[in-house]
Amino acid sequence: MLNEYAEKLQSLAVFRGILREKTVEKLLAFLKSPTHDSYGDFVGSLYSHGGSLTDFIIETVTEDENPYMKRIAEFKEVPPCIDESARNELAFLEKLSRLTPEEAWSAVDSCEPFSRWDTYEADLLKIYRERIAALHTKGFGIFAKYHVFSFKDGRLVPVKNPDTQRLSQLSGYELERGKVIANTLALLNDKPAPNVLLYGDAGTGKSSTVKAIANEYRDMGLRLIELTKVQLGELPAVIEKIAGNPLKFIIFIDDISFSADDDNFSALKAVLEGSASAKTDNMTIYCTSNRRHLVKERFSDRDGDDIHAADTREELVSLSERFGLKVAFLKPNKDTYLQIVEKLAAEYGIECTPDLLTRAEAYALRRSGRSGRAAKHFIELEASK
Repeated sequence: MLNEYAEKLQSLAVFRGILREKTVEKLLAFLKSPTHDSYGDFVGSLYSHGGSLTDFIIETVTEDENPYMKRIAEFKEVPPCIDESARNELAFLEKLSRLTPEEAWSAVDSCEPFSRWDTYEADLLKIYRERIAALHTKGFGIFAKYHVFSFKDGRLVPVKNPDTQRLSQLSGYELERGKVIANTLALLNDKPAPNVLLYGDAGTGKSSTVKAIANEYRDMGLRLIELTKVQLGELPAVIEKIAGNPLKFIIFIDDISFSADDDNFSALKAVLEGSASAKTDNMTIYCTSNRRHLVKERFSDRDGDDIHAADTREELVSLSERFGLKVAFLKPNKDTYLQIVEKLAAEYGIECTPDLLTRAEAYALRRSGRSGRAAKHFIELEASK
């Protein structure tokens, strides 16, 4: 029986990608050569996934990025041969998911298995069809398992431990944040969602707003791709990677500004204006900056031999105007700052006394001024006492 399982597992075509998964590799090694060592090696690896063979196979299969799933995601017709192969392979994988420790161990030893795993009855074909029906929120492949990504060596790389900031943890700037949330919900609801520039003073929650929104709406199919300024030239490649994906994406570029001769300026300008690599309907670009005008301009830049200098200056200072939505995050006044302190104090279980507020104000004045970041740092210091 184990040899038959090994042969069928090796013959997978639609779900061939799962053979690259570490635990599947160890399972196949055991099925091909059932020994005490290969048994323990497989079970130990399975334990890292929770110890249920059925759960592990369901998770691995539903998250697999394969030709069958991709054609459905891109609204392409699935050839009958691929559809039949997918159903046959799912039937086999369902049977494999019910392999018990006793059945496996019997090929190694006549005694009771020393290490065990869990199995249960599961309709894998039904589960897979349900996942297909929920592609626009669950995703497939790495997009099903992770919701924040970076871009490296021409491919999207999952961020396995992203910032866990939630909207409920942010204080102040409700009006400003509400504009960004509304734009994000428009994207998720297949409505026009312009690119957004969040600009203003440091420490006011611009980046935290974007990250919290990504966390808040991940279950609605939102994914975040973080790029650095020097990666702007790779924007067309990133857009190509997600084109046709049923999920929605925010391409996030944090803390941007440009010099007049910066090549990255042209790369962002091309996408914002619309080009052969213009944004698709399933994405929008969110940028943060401490500057409203993203290009640094010096008085010395106004000298020189540019015949049409005025046109050149206009091009440089108008980059921010190419964002459909601009949201200003400015330093809070005293009352707003102290309201942020009060809310953070309540979250950390700290009594908000007049003395605490006085010290919070003094802390901000000793720093770079009032900001949400200063309030959070102050409360964190108080909580650590």
